[in-house]
Amino acid sequence: MAKIVDARGLPCPQPVILTRNALQENTAVTTIVDNQTAQHNVTRMAQKAGCMVQIEEQDDGIYLHINRAETPQEQAAPQPASVPVRGPLVLVIPGEFMGRGEHVELGNILMRGFFHTLGEVEPLPDAIVFFNSGVKLVVDGSPVLEDLQGLHDRGVKILACGTCLGYYELKEKVAVGEVSNMYTIAETILRAGKAVNL
Repeated sequence: MAKIVDARGLPCPQPVILTRNALQENTAVTTIVDNQTAQHNVTRMAQKAGCMVQIEEQDDGIYLHINRAETPQEQAAPQPASVPVRGPLVLVIPGEFMGRGEHVELGNILMRGFFHTLGEVEPLPDAIVFFNSGVKLVVDGSPVLEDLQGLHDRGVKILACGTCLGYYELKEKVAVGEVSNMYTIAETILRAGKAVNL
C-alpha cells in the first residue's frame, strides 16, 4: 500500500521535501497537491530519482502516484563517479534577502525556503559566512534561525562578520554561530575548495 503524503496547502519546497523523505522509506508513495507548480516540482524530483509517476486529477486535489520500481539491470548499473571537491565548501550570504529584485517580501520568502531546503540536501556546506545585512539572519527573531541552528548542530560552521553586527547594533543578539572578523572570513573563503555566493 502506498504511503500517503498530503501536501495540499503547503508552500514550496515542502511538497518536494516530504515526498523525497517518504520515498527513502517506501517504494510506493501517493502525494496529494493542489496546484500545478507543486505537481511539476514533485514529478520532476521523483523522475530524477528514477521513479515512475502517474498523475490523477480529482475534485479534492492532484494525486501523484509514485513508484520506485527498479529492474535488476538498473540496480546493477554503475553510478557515475563524482569529482570530489578539494577543500571545504563555503556558502557566502551577503544579504538578508535572496535575489536582487524590488520586492523585499519575495526575497524574504526565498531565503526562508532556501535555508529550510538546505538541511535536506547533500552535500552540506562546511561553513556559511554572513556579512553586510546577511548578519541579520543569525540573530534573535531571524526567520531562518531554527534552520541555521539545525545546520550548526550538524557541524556546519557559521561565521558572522563582527563589523557588520556592530554596524547594525546586533552583537548582543547573535543566537547561532560565532562572531568573526574579516581575517578569518577572508581565510575561510580563500581556502575553500568551492565558495558559493548567494
